[in-house]
Amino acid sequence: MKRYLFLYLFMGINIFAYPQQDPLFSQVMFNQMAINPGYAGSNDMICATALNRQQWVGFEGAPSTTVFTVNAPFKLFKLTSGVGLSIQKDKAGFDDNMDFSLAYAYRMDVGPGKLGIGLDIGLFNKALEPKWVIPSSDYHVQPSGDPLIPENNESHIAFDMGFGIHYKTDELYLGISTTHLNEAKIKFSNSTPYLTRHYYLIAGYHLPINNPLFEVTPSLFVYSDGKTSQLSINTNVLYNKKIWGGVTYRAGDAIVGMVGMELFNGVRVGYAYDFATSDIRKNSNGSHEFMLSYCFSLSIERSSQRYKSVRFL
Repeated sequence: MKRYLFLYLFMGINIFAYPQQDPLFSQVMFNQMAINPGYAGSNDMICATALNRQQWVGFEGAPSTTVFTVNAPFKLFKLTSGVGLSIQKDKAGFDDNMDFSLAYAYRMDVGPGKLGIGLDIGLFNKALEPKWVIPSSDYHVQPSGDPLIPENNESHIAFDMGFGIHYKTDELYLGISTTHLNEAKIKFSNSTPYLTRHYYLIAGYHLPINNPLFEVTPSLFVYSDGKTSQLSINTNVLYNKKIWGGVTYRAGDAIVGMVGMELFNGVRVGYAYDFATSDIRKNSNGSHEFMLSYCFSLSIERSSQRYKSVRFL
């Protein structure tokens, strides 16, 4: 009971003492659209991805996040462009947030690859559903005795923006982005928290090896909200362009194992498990993350041949 109480108090009060952080994903290399609008259209296909993360299983009120993204290339006034949609629901402790955004990216040829410069705009709904469990004693203040402790359910919507650039070649990808660019304020009755700006860097490189059946891709992921930072180092191995497995080390937090495969015609599934290395491992059964994605093309090639009707021969 003590650990549940501590988690509730920490996660509930934290949104008033510090800005709420964005959720993190272990399979972020397969879900870059969620953090970088410049990624839109970079695969030259229509790609949809759904991801669900259950963090710190075993903790009551632990974070649970679901995100859905779709992006596609298109031509706008003869400009090579990309467009994307991201919908994210994140529940942690008393917080129940919903984020909806639309992205546009201008894409151009730079050297051997394509550079995307993107902007997203949307709405962020932050809901608060407090359920305090505080012992009755002279040493504990009840919610009604502190004006900064919320007692009632609240829900508020704010305008949200993000920006990012993404560069991709056959061997390399690199993305730099920021979410909550405008740092919108949320007007709660007892306080005014805001969406703090987050910064992301992601990079990966396909290492050349002699065996054509295998592809090795080490990658790096860094994020910061200006107060705390997180570094993740990953290596994925792809076999026959169908099956992959990999390991991620997230500094000071977890070691992650992941596997996945392409089922058929662009449909892929993936799974990641976080082995916590921080003190939370004593009270948690780890974190689970599930991914489903589908990429396809609508391009129709025209035949260079011409056919005449027998009626006009």
